[in-house]
Parts: sequence; C-alpha cells; structure tokens
Amino acid sequence: MEVQYYGANCVRISTKKLTIVVDDNLASIGQKSIVKTGDMLLLTGSLVVEPKVDTKLVIAMPGEYEVANVSILGVAARSHMDEEGKTSATIFKVTADDVRTVVLGHIYPDLNETQLEELGRVDVLIIPVGGNGYTLDSLGALKLIKKIEPKIVIPTQYADKALNYEVPAQTLEDALKGLTMEPKETVPKLKIKPGDFDDTTSLVVLERQ
Repeated sequence: MEVQYYGANCVRISTKKLTIVVDDNLASIGQKSIVKTGDMLLLTGSLVVEPKVDTKLVIAMPGEYEVANVSILGVAARSHMDEEGKTSATIFKVTADDVRTVVLGHIYPDLNETQLEELGRVDVLIIPVGGNGYTLDSLGALKLIKKIEPKIVIPTQYADKALNYEVPAQTLEDALKGLTMEPKETVPKLKIKPGDFDDTTSLVVLERQ
C-alpha cells in the first residue's frame, strides 16, 4: 500500500488493484482535482464533489464495502461542527494488502467504545490537525491518537501557502508542538508493508504532491 498527500484532507491510497482518493476538494482551494477514471472516491463529511471522470464508486456514508480485494468500513461519527447527538461525518477504514488505514476527517474529538471497537486495530491513522474551529487541533488529535493507538500517524489539513483554505489552519510546526511528537521522517510517498511497523506510535509527514 502507498499513501500520498495532496493538501487539505485529501490523500490517495494506492493498493495492488485499486486507487482510492479521499476528500478531493482541491479544485475549491486553488489546486486541481486528482481523481482519475476508475478511482474510488471516499467523502468523510458534507463535502460535495462531482467528479468529471467515471469513478469506480463514490462512498459518502457509513457501511461495509468490498471492491477489488479491498475492504472499506464507514463508521458514523459526530463532525467537528455538529451539534451533540448528530453524526454527519464518516470515518473510513481501508483494509488492503494486510494494512489497516483509517482516515478520520473533520470529526469531533471524541469516540465512544462502540466506535473504537468498530475500528479495531489500526496501523495507519490519517488525521487533520489544523484547528481554528474547523477541524481537530493538536490537542483533539492527540486525544484520539491515544485512544486509537495506531502504529503510524499522518497529519493533514495544516497551513499551506499554496492552498486557499476557507478557514485558516495552524502550521504543522505548531501542531506538532501540541502533539508532542517529532516526525520519524518526511517523505513524498509512504510505502507500507505489514512488517514495517514499530512497537510504538511514530509520526510521518508526507510532502504535499
């Protein structure tokens, strides 16, 4: 499995037989959409995306899905700006090539035991850290990291001069101070195999493509 970062909360997860794009709103923040013909598109929130190409499948709600030997689990969650009791966001767990990757999206910084049990074991956690009332800040992200206990953490949705965020985001440097985590490495693409994980949680920064 390979993971690449494109800004905001947009990532591309590539497996042997399927390419999955998550939260591609790039056209609205000054970049080009990365969705290609045959990709699967996952949407974690109320983001409305109309791909200009023929996608394999668009998933924007909870449920269980199986495509090209890839298992997709969508878990309902309270979005960061939801009122208490509402669950308009979807957490996605992608299981492929024996690697379990979870994309949290812009959720409220609290998950109950039922949600945690649904997610189960997590190898890679992709989590926004931009804060400022729009999404998780570093303290909320750290709270969820401790609950989920992933092997690798990938931060997203932090400040980037090339992106026109509707709500300004805090810098990655400030977010890392709040997370109290030093990056293990900074790479353009994360290539993951089941035996690559350390015993403790490490943070990997992906360069925006």
